Amino acid sequence: MMRTGPKASYAAPAVEKAFEVLELLTNHPGGALISEMAVLMNRSIGEIFRIVIVMEKLGYLHKSPRDDRYSVSYKLLDLAFRATPAQDLVAAATSAMRKLVIDAEQSCHLVVINEGAGLVIAREQNPGTRGFSLRLGAEVDLLTSCSGAVLLAFSPDDLRDSLVKQATALSGCVIDQEELEKRFISIQKRGHEQRKSFITRGVTDLSYPIFGFDRKVVAALTIPFLELINGSQRVDIGVAKQYLRDAAADISNMLGYSDVS
Repeated sequence: MMRTGPKASYAAPAVEKAFEVLELLTNHPGGALISEMAVLMNRSIGEIFRIVIVMEKLGYLHKSPRDDRYSVSYKLLDLAFRATPAQDLVAAATSAMRKLVIDAEQSCHLVVINEGAGLVIAREQNPGTRGFSLRLGAEVDLLTSCSGAVLLAFSPDDLRDSLVKQATALSGCVIDQEELEKRFISIQKRGHEQRKSFITRGVTDLSYPIFGFDRKVVAALTIPFLELINGSQRVDIGVAKQYLRDAAADISNMLGYSDVS
C-alpha cells in the first residue's frame, strides 16, 4: 500500500504492515488472533504471521498463553515515553517557560497535583529588576489558589471529587460545594482562570491548563502578574495572558496532546 505525502515514492511494506497491526490492536484491547487480524486487514495469514512473530520477538506484542491472542505490550509505551519529552514534564516545559518570562516580563511557575495539594515543580523568574515568584517546591492550596482551581476544573469528575475531599481535610476549611462547581464550570468555559491574589496585594494570578498525550490535565502554568505603578510596565495583563496561553499550548503539544478528537 503506497502512502501519500512526503517521499511517497519510497515504500517499506513490512514496516507499514507492522504499524497496521499496532493500529488494529488499539481497537481490540482483549487482543486478536493472527487469523482475525488477517481478515480485518484483508491480508493473507502468511504475511501477517511473519510480521507478528517478529514483533513478538522484539517485545512489541504479547501473546496470551491462554488463548494465543496478541495484544500490544508495554514496551511500546515505554519507548514512547523515553523517546519524547513526555517522560519529563519539566524538560518539556523549560524552554517555553523561559520564553514566556522574557515575552511577558513576568515570572511564571508550573504546578502539579500532589496528594490533595498543589506543588510547584518548576519556576522561571522575571529577568527584569522587579518581579514576584513562588519558590521551587512550594505547596499551594488547591481550593484557594488559581493554579489549584485550574487543576481541579479540568480533572475528571471522580478524581476532582476525591481531590476536593483531600484538600478540604488538609485546609480544614468549610466549602460551598455548589459554588465550587459553578466556579469549575466557568473555568472550563473560559479555558483558564484569572483572579486577584488572595495573599499578595497588587498581584493578579493567571493560569492555564497543560494537557498530556492522553488528553488529561497534567499541570497548571501560572503567572503571578505583578502590576507596577510607575508606568514602566511595557506588557499589560491582557497581552501577558496571551503569551501564557500560547506557552501552555506549546508545552501541551510537546507532551503529545492534540485537541482534535
